[in-house]
Amino acid sequence: GRQKTVITDETRIEESVPTINHLLSKKAKVIILAHLGRPEGKVVSELSLEPAARKLQELLPEVNIKFQGDEGEIILLENLRFDPGEENPSTNSGQEFTKKLASLGDFFVNNAFACSHREHASIVGLPGLLPHAAGLDLLEEVGTLSKILENPKRPVVVILGGAKEDKLETIGGLATWADYILVGGKLPVFIQQRTENIQHREKILIADLGKDGKDITLGTIEKFEEIIKKAGTIVWSGPMGQYEIKEYESGTKMIGEIVSESSGFKVIGGGDTEAALTKFGLIDKMSYISSGGGAMLEFLANGDLPGLKALRE
Repeated sequence: GRQKTVITDETRIEESVPTINHLLSKKAKVIILAHLGRPEGKVVSELSLEPAARKLQELLPEVNIKFQGDEGEIILLENLRFDPGEENPSTNSGQEFTKKLASLGDFFVNNAFACSHREHASIVGLPGLLPHAAGLDLLEEVGTLSKILENPKRPVVVILGGAKEDKLETIGGLATWADYILVGGKLPVFIQQRTENIQHREKILIADLGKDGKDITLGTIEKFEEIIKKAGTIVWSGPMGQYEIKEYESGTKMIGEIVSESSGFKVIGGGDTEAALTKFGLIDKMSYISSGGGAMLEFLANGDLPGLKALRE
């Protein structure tokens, strides 16, 4: 039979509940727009949001929730990225898609800080067509990150990891604000492949990887530890290695333990980092969890995001 999709991490669904309840208390009918994965503008059944609708129904048992229907106090639409217009808002089809979304409602609320660095129809297009506001989570995240950007306890140590090469684009901006940037995960491999020099090289420490490239070395962990111990503020996004595999978990686990012991303000961002620290029982030691890794880094690097600009205009 068809595989049943199971939600392994429901944090983002749970975090949306206060904003939804606030809207329902004002007698609003709520239409929820969301993304999942990277289906590249095609329908991919295992990336359907139907399981998310079921989860939301469990969290709000009193409320009538419909998936893709017309009638319901809450309607959750299918994964917006199934439509090629979502990720290409400036094309004709993107503009049509934005208009179609706008026609469903009277007011737009962006509560997705984690997607606000992406120039997508639902993020940057809709505020141009509908009266709009920021959701409660988005406001809280922007508030917390603005504080550490404007007035951090120093030294500021940024730890970057994971396997998304686009994180490297934020290093230049982050280095103007941070005192140290520690780079692990798969990012050292991407840095080696690049020909151009990295700016602010004096602030950046690049990990050595083990011989199969799937975790940072013990020597690197010791070097990182010296710096992390001095930190007044720590910002971490991305695991140090393939922590899901026992053999390659020690980098992420040990850096997690070192960060946990810090008396500084500790912010982590992104699903993988949160999942890793949860796995190692360290998540409760963090001061703040940002819902988005890429969005958090881009905000701290540039002081703004396309989705936030769209809300102010």
